[in-house]
Amino acid sequence: MEVGRRARAEVIRSLVSSGGATPDVFRAALADVPQGERDAWLDLVLGIDGLPGDRAELPRGCAPYIPCSVSVLVQMIERAQVWPSDVFVDIGSGLNRPGALTHLLTGAAAIGIEIQSELVRASREIATGLNASRLSVVEGDAARLVGFISIGSVFFLYCPFTGARLTRVLDDLGLIARTRPIRVCCVDMPSLSCSWLASVSLPPGSLAVYRSTLHPVC
Repeated sequence: MEVGRRARAEVIRSLVSSGGATPDVFRAALADVPQGERDAWLDLVLGIDGLPGDRAELPRGCAPYIPCSVSVLVQMIERAQVWPSDVFVDIGSGLNRPGALTHLLTGAAAIGIEIQSELVRASREIATGLNASRLSVVEGDAARLVGFISIGSVFFLYCPFTGARLTRVLDDLGLIARTRPIRVCCVDMPSLSCSWLASVSLPPGSLAVYRSTLHPVC
């Protein structure tokens, strides 16, 4: 089983790096992988070999890096209706795994924001290995940088932080939402009670998807 999974992953990784894996091709390859093997398969495709430990750069109140499951990410992509024209922003991106999967499944550009330098370095190595020019990461404090990623249209939070840091991020996202419609996707977080957000999907489970309700400023 391990040999077969690795072989399938190497084939699709080669296709991705050569530009031969369209979103449809990648989606079909993922669908052929049994549900319980998809996380390990994706790590093989991305070239992830183990998880770096959290470093001193992680601010107080921030969650340590824990990968989000492929099944949840696929649900997020579907419920948020991510398109090739979107710019997906992962707030506290770790290895930028959600961004990579979103890019490969949809063709959307993906930007990670990560404060830990080792995770940033590893994320950039993943993008280089995939030859993915639309996959990038910005190093720094996500709570301070989100407002500068004004090209974003889909923002992803996998329980990166709470309290004042989360309030600041939501305030900055509210300003972006005044310029264009955006979606905000959350995993393992309390419901967001912002006047400018309306829930799209709040099913039982850990995933919640919201759309902005503000009219863009002309």
